[in-house]
Amino acid sequence: MRHSLSQLLRPATVGVLALVAMWAPCASPVASPAASPAAAPAPEASSLPFGQRYHALQHGGIVRAANSSATCRTNRPPACAGAQAGAQAVNGDFDMFYVDVDRDPNTYNSSRAEVRLPSGSRVTYARLYWGGNLRVGEQKPAQDNERVLIAEPGGEYKEFLADTVVGHDVADGADAFQASADVTGLVRDSGPGPYTVAQVNVAAGRSAAGAWGGWTLVVAYENPAEPLRHLSLWDGFAPLKSRTGPEVRLGGLDLPGGTEGLVGLVAYNGDRGTTGDSLTVTSGSPASTVALSDSANPAGDVLNSTISGPAGAAPARVPAYSNTLGYDSDVFTLGSDLLRAGDQVGFRLSSRADAAWAGVLFTAVDARR
Repeated sequence: MRHSLSQLLRPATVGVLALVAMWAPCASPVASPAASPAAAPAPEASSLPFGQRYHALQHGGIVRAANSSATCRTNRPPACAGAQAGAQAVNGDFDMFYVDVDRDPNTYNSSRAEVRLPSGSRVTYARLYWGGNLRVGEQKPAQDNERVLIAEPGGEYKEFLADTVVGHDVADGADAFQASADVTGLVRDSGPGPYTVAQVNVAAGRSAAGAWGGWTLVVAYENPAEPLRHLSLWDGFAPLKSRTGPEVRLGGLDLPGGTEGLVGLVAYNGDRGTTGDSLTVTSGSPASTVALSDSANPAGDVLNSTISGPAGAAPARVPAYSNTLGYDSDVFTLGSDLLRAGDQVGFRLSSRADAAWAGVLFTAVDARR
């Protein structure tokens, strides 16, 4: 039987998430232990400082699979179909409901996305992030924030519990959260292919805040055929509002000239067409700062409800809505014209109008050989 359900993000001023990244080239991978079904309920905090979850210096890279867990009702109003196809629209315009693709009557939301790994790769770390808004037309219970179901390619659902503090912020008409769990064993054993994630604790209905939510699976891998790279993953839960966000400082990086790489982000409640948000990268000496953009993410509207990139290699997902109505999981390519030689790289995510939350940042950058 389908689970029963229990019974306003205003534009903010200026919000900034600043991350200054400097890697220790000889550092060993940093990772938390895997979730245990018998673990005690995860604690919650309204704001979590960004910290490094994982780092490795190895031949390989980082990939991610992601999808949204909520969308508009296609029959109310007709504009929903246009929004899903990519039209400019925001979640507060619609009566929102759950994405549910698995035909399982025991789940009320589910979506699917592909983990795409190069041949010959070995997974060294994988982490699943999920989150959304608990208060829209209904109020979902917060005690379910820490629980999620994930099915590997061709497999059955397995429950994972958050293995770290859950970010949970009640503000601006929303009840926002992000949780995460180490799923390295599952992804290492199962390999590439479509993963399905269900029971993300998101609410349905209509309000000025709007419904939004989704999940992202970040996977680091080792592959001897690929360049030597610094692989880094940070997470936290930072409201991008009127106060300055967290800053992370880590230690010593020696970037060669012509360095390339990628940077990915996960954020909640970015609205398409609400400008004033950006992701910038600073590198080199003297420092040079560039605002990142691509065909899916304009420089002034990076938090625009997209699951995009990397360029030319975006994994398949079901459904594949162009406008996710409040969930961003984007990967940007860092070309040699963006990363300059030096010992540090800085990333800054900011929002002047969207009352959004930042949850994840990851990078894979070429190392000096």
